[in-house]
Amino acid sequence: MSYAWPPGPDFWSEEFPAATGGRTTPHLFKGIVPAHAANPDHVLDGLRAIRQAHAEDRPSGANVRVYVGEDRRDDLVEQVLTAAAWQEGALVPWMQEIVGAERFSLMINNLETTCSEVAAGLSTFVRSTHSGWGVPLGGSEQVAFAGNYAGTAFGVHEGYEDAFLVHLGPNPKSFYCWDPKLYRDLTGGDEPKLGDYQDLLEQGEHFLLEPGDALFLPRRVFHVGTQNTFSISVAITFYTYPVTRILRKEVLPRLFDEVLADGPSGKGDADGIPSEMYPLAAGPDPVARAMLPIARDALAAAAPHLLDSITEVAREYWEASQSNGGWESVEVDIVRDLAAAAFDADAVRAGATVRVPAPYQLRTGTGRVYLRGLKADCEPTDLAGDLVSALALGESVIVPDDPAVIKAVRALGATGGLHLTPATTTPLEGS
Repeated sequence: MSYAWPPGPDFWSEEFPAATGGRTTPHLFKGIVPAHAANPDHVLDGLRAIRQAHAEDRPSGANVRVYVGEDRRDDLVEQVLTAAAWQEGALVPWMQEIVGAERFSLMINNLETTCSEVAAGLSTFVRSTHSGWGVPLGGSEQVAFAGNYAGTAFGVHEGYEDAFLVHLGPNPKSFYCWDPKLYRDLTGGDEPKLGDYQDLLEQGEHFLLEPGDALFLPRRVFHVGTQNTFSISVAITFYTYPVTRILRKEVLPRLFDEVLADGPSGKGDADGIPSEMYPLAAGPDPVARAMLPIARDALAAAAPHLLDSITEVAREYWEASQSNGGWESVEVDIVRDLAAAAFDADAVRAGATVRVPAPYQLRTGTGRVYLRGLKADCEPTDLAGDLVSALALGESVIVPDDPAVIKAVRALGATGGLHLTPATTTPLEGS
């Protein structure tokens, strides 16, 4: 069966749920991802970018892990990052020499921050899921699995998010899955199965992954990959964070910080009011009683602002991911940081041309300006409406002779999400 690229809304709303039991069972979609969207060279380019950043003492948000069998070998990561580069087509012997073993596993988290090609190619896939399936509030991440390992380093383990495993090749990989109930019946619990699990493989659902295939792995399904030859796969995870987590970590701390900081007078003096000296013999209970009315007042004061605070945080999550091609926004992004460093703000003048490269988007719909996963240091009103519309469509725009717009475009460039072509100057006659 052949699939359109990218899959359309009807695929995600009809064919996908039908093939996966309402998105609850694994299914292998054969040949759905074309090689131009993602291939082994993209992953190796990402590894080269990480090595280059390490050599230049630049930070990298992409975490490299090395496993030999099921043993995590953090002591080998430095060698992976600093050893002389591998020869073309010779990554396997290069890694074998570093790890001192025949078989190995190399993993890279947040691969999308290391290679613009794979970020753009697989963003096409991720964005297509948004149109017919939905948007994960936390965005998505790419995790690369490269090696000739006999089994996934984590053993047979449970997945905690919905994910697609996109197989890039060059060789095939076997994958086995177990329904959570079956796995518990077979093993007596939820713990990963390490070591010898050959008996389990015989009772798992088997999938043979070839280049271009994408295996849907629903959350809570147990799985493991096995292979005899070298291959690379990229897992795309969908971070559907629990609402309670966002409330607990983001909304409520921020809201109560604002409410309590206002203090009784409403003038921000709360932290300047000292507590009492409490009697030693009374113990801590009087302290608790003194705090109680303040806490109750804070709860009452916070309630009218709750919806506004929730809305603000939800918009931040949403706009950061959408402006970043659907990928989660991380603090350190090699490609983004290089683009920001290379952006020549002084060259942003009337007549210069700018555009937002795929897969990123300029977002202004919530009253804030987002680009490349970051909140830009400008306001939507600083940008003309037609300029915003054109940039949002990925079109090239000529910068007008307007100081406010020039300042705003420079702020957009600082995010690393803008390509700039300086204005050409015509030499004066006779010069």
